[in-house]
Amino acid sequence: MSTTAKALSATELWPLIHEHREKVGAMLGTLTEEEWNTASLCGGWRVRDVAGHCVETHTITPGQFFGRFLSSGFRFDAFNQKGVDRHAGQSTAEVLRQYRDTMNRTTSPPGPKSTWLAEAVIHGEDMARPLGKHVETAPGTLLAVVDFARQTSPLLHGKQRSAGLKLHATDIDWSAGDGPEVSGSAASLILAITGRKAALGDLSGEGLETLRSRV
Repeated sequence: MSTTAKALSATELWPLIHEHREKVGAMLGTLTEEEWNTASLCGGWRVRDVAGHCVETHTITPGQFFGRFLSSGFRFDAFNQKGVDRHAGQSTAEVLRQYRDTMNRTTSPPGPKSTWLAEAVIHGEDMARPLGKHVETAPGTLLAVVDFARQTSPLLHGKQRSAGLKLHATDIDWSAGDGPEVSGSAASLILAITGRKAALGDLSGEGLETLRSRV
């Protein structure tokens, strides 16, 4: 089993980001109005709110990020909610149009480009899973994101949640860490270590209760 993924350059990451955003956009294009307004895995946000948040990520520049973060009192929750609120008055058709129109951009907030691949995967799952939908994720994308999420401390807190555990993906060639094992699909491991309780039921192993206590 692999213990780490090869670090990808920005040139390698952007095609993966765009590919996955397009898959999420295709899934969004199948939704009914009721499904758009279904609660997502992001606490307090509907599917349409998560999609609006994704549009914000697609379009924001570093300069805009710092200005808006400052105006939000350096609080990420407030910063993110303001972004969602900018789309609150739009129809779901308009949110979908904006998602598709912006998904192939290469603007982004400051930070590692792996963050935006992780966001595309995680938020795609946040929207798809409550609806019983599936977004096919390329193995290389899963490998990059699960490795990134496990090592990330700020915001995602994957490093803290997976500390002292061995994580084993059953659908790709990846495992990492030492300690009691938690196994399952890479997507479910990603969601669990980034704080989504709904994914815990897809996992197993002697380390699961420890992980559960941290989510």
